[in-house]
Amino acid sequence: MGIFLIVDDEKSIRITMKAFLERDGHQVATAASVPEALQLLQMQTIDVVFTDIIMPRMSGVELLGESRQIAPDVPVIIMTGEPTVDTAIQAVQLGAFDYISKPTARDELLKVARQALQLRKALKEKHILESQNQAYQENLEKMVRKRTGELERAIQGTINVLISLVETRDPYTAGHQRRVGNLAAAIAGEMGLPERTIAGLRITGYLHDIGKISVPSEILVKPTRLSFHEFEIVKTHTLTGYEILREIDFTWPVADTVLQHHERMDGSGYPNGLRRKDITQEGGILAVADVVEAMASHRPYRPSLGLDAALEEIVSKRSVHFREDVADACIRLFRDHQYVIEDDFTDSSILFDA
Repeated sequence: MGIFLIVDDEKSIRITMKAFLERDGHQVATAASVPEALQLLQMQTIDVVFTDIIMPRMSGVELLGESRQIAPDVPVIIMTGEPTVDTAIQAVQLGAFDYISKPTARDELLKVARQALQLRKALKEKHILESQNQAYQENLEKMVRKRTGELERAIQGTINVLISLVETRDPYTAGHQRRVGNLAAAIAGEMGLPERTIAGLRITGYLHDIGKISVPSEILVKPTRLSFHEFEIVKTHTLTGYEILREIDFTWPVADTVLQHHERMDGSGYPNGLRRKDITQEGGILAVADVVEAMASHRPYRPSLGLDAALEEIVSKRSVHFREDVADACIRLFRDHQYVIEDDFTDSSILFDA
């Protein structure tokens, strides 16, 4: 059963229609004018409105427009004493659910009333479903954010543990990894790469020498140049790092990039002797950052060669060892923007927000 509003300036019409609808089990409110009807729409729940077209002060057409603002889901049925095709078309165009002629036969009135109630019920159910769906979506998003936060914290913890493993064995390597990570991120930024890629390269740089935990400490800190055999042992750190990192579900290609950071464009690098198109963009960026930082920093077996020498190496080996776009971005970074190599640690929680 529904709640109806009958709007007509003729009292006899209001009384007759009210009687028909109440005998069918409905509740009925009446109004003799449009302002009165609008007030009722604002004050109480109405399921369906019947309104005459021609009334003093304001017409039924004006009521139809105003009701859309107050109760947009309430079907409005236009009543007219001069039913024509044009009238029907105009009523529907204005948003009326239907139209009926006056005086109204009981059966026709009840038929249209029941159809309008079905629409009203369907609209209510639609809103309930939409509300439930919105609540479900909000709850789902909340759960996803919570789970994502848990996963990110777990990955952050893993990253911090891995960095600590290297730091405890070789303070030099720890500072080197941080500086390479920051420089790789800066080069990627100069290239205009997405923030997620920049964040991933920073993390990869922080971890790129993790494989050196398998290299004996006496080799890592040896104050003289390494022998051929010792250097072959050091070279295994790329594959060891890959094996350690590939089981971690990063959202970036961390393990693959670590594996490639000593590959060279002409195939002279290691461990796989990859060439040009087989080396990823991330691998190419990390390779340049690693070389620049290594040459510009002190080593146990030699003093710093200086930034100028490091940049000259990048220029001279551009397209031979290093990707052209990466080499160019690196040179611009230092010469145009006066970038300073730093080993500040950017907390991984910031990286995940990128």
